[in-house]
Amino acid sequence: MQQQKEHQCDVLIIGSGAAGLSLALQLADQLRVIVLSKGPLREGSTLYAQGGIAAVFDENDSIDSHVSDTLIAGAGLCDEAAVQFTAEHAKTAMEWLIAQGVPFDQYRDEDGVLKYHLTREGGHSHRRILHAADATGRAVQITLVDQVKSHPNIRLLENYNAVDLITAEKLGLPGQHCHGAYVWNRNSEQVEVIAARFVALATGGASKVYLYTSNPDVASGDGIAMAWRAGCRVANMEFNQFHPTSLYHPEAQNYLITEAMRGEGAYLQRPDGSRFMPDFDERAELAPRDIVARAIDFEMKRLGVACVYLNISHKPKDFIIEHFPTIYAKCLSVGIDITKQPIPVVPAAHYTCGGVMTNLNGQTDIANLYAIGEVAYTGLHGANRMASNSLLECVVFAQSAARHILANLTANTALVKLPQWDESRVSNSDEEVVITHNWHELRLFMWDFVGIVRTTKRLERALHRVELLQREIEEYYRHFRVSNNLLELRNLTMVAELIIRCAMERKESRGLHYTLDYPELDPLPTPTVLTPPVRS
Repeated sequence: MQQQKEHQCDVLIIGSGAAGLSLALQLADQLRVIVLSKGPLREGSTLYAQGGIAAVFDENDSIDSHVSDTLIAGAGLCDEAAVQFTAEHAKTAMEWLIAQGVPFDQYRDEDGVLKYHLTREGGHSHRRILHAADATGRAVQITLVDQVKSHPNIRLLENYNAVDLITAEKLGLPGQHCHGAYVWNRNSEQVEVIAARFVALATGGASKVYLYTSNPDVASGDGIAMAWRAGCRVANMEFNQFHPTSLYHPEAQNYLITEAMRGEGAYLQRPDGSRFMPDFDERAELAPRDIVARAIDFEMKRLGVACVYLNISHKPKDFIIEHFPTIYAKCLSVGIDITKQPIPVVPAAHYTCGGVMTNLNGQTDIANLYAIGEVAYTGLHGANRMASNSLLECVVFAQSAARHILANLTANTALVKLPQWDESRVSNSDEEVVITHNWHELRLFMWDFVGIVRTTKRLERALHRVELLQREIEEYYRHFRVSNNLLELRNLTMVAELIIRCAMERKESRGLHYTLDYPELDPLPTPTVLTPPVRS
């Protein structure tokens, strides 16, 4: 049997987006860091984030206003302390990104003073969105990747899947500590073990659980599922944000049309050219995403049409190309000239507002295990995430977690000798079709039964189906060697169950969770918290 590889580090960071790379750079001057990337280092949700990052840079804006806008968008379920903390640390976080070299757009005012160009997006009362044209996430990701690649204390493991966390409980040791993780090397197709004094989950969200999503393939809820299996609580998984405007074209699936386009005057229209958002909300196209997505879903179902349209062609051509060069080029590549014609759009699963419960330091229920970014539930987003608060959360909480880790380098974080992965009783699979079939079934029934509009009956059907799938997959997992598709499907079915159970517990319609059986608001709403069952 081939000897398995063993790795050691001070901090293992699982995930290589804005949260994971920011944390690595904050720690690496003092600690040895391993960053695990499921695919190529640049790939992930950060790369595809278009709009920008919210922070108060305008003298006419204020932190209180940013807090107020976020609380309103969160529909009564935000944790006010988390919102205040994030808004207060936003400018410092952005200044750190600027120092790393992120090229946010700038201009000179009438006095010749160089300032950052700020745009406005849905839910914001002021222009406070820093951006790099319409490809902010790409600028952030490329900049951070360049920085981590040049740091001698950061080791990058690309094309690795995390399999499971290794806790004191699994090792038969006292206490609740995380001591490392089993990881699957996609190149050698071998499971390896990484021992670490601290582990941070920065794996992003779980929107791949849905049939239509704006997210890249790696967004399969791995961190949430691993943390749940390890014994961490999760919260608010019923609040999955559907981005209102994903490009509807067979040659350009998963392509987002940024919120910033509506911020700059684009409007939604029916196939006959008439506008409809003013009929749903006085803020029209600048209403929060849940309202816009539900309005589009309603119009599509009412009219029996495959999509609606987003029109910015009334703006000058030069303005459109300057502000949205990436979208202009992408649409043109599939025969759509956005300077002359509207863009066909549909909603798509976009952001997981719930996740692994943490405090303001990014700490989970398990000692030495942190969660930052979309994988975490900090309380910032409540029942609906406001535009451009997501990348902000990544950097703010990466800095917070880094401060906490560096302040807690004590003897109880010593490395522990970890056992190797046991695959003595498994074989190679000759039934890959089982995974493919279950994969498609899961994403289809999640879209149909646990999508933008829900009912109790749909949720009950979904739960019944996901429990059947889980039994099949666990049986498969016990008998065959792991693979990328098996690991992702195992995690997605776990996350699907968490989403469904949270949705069934919420007996109201609020934010991103809308059910026909409980259309009214609960006057005393609380977060939906799930606690893992006690293992005997």
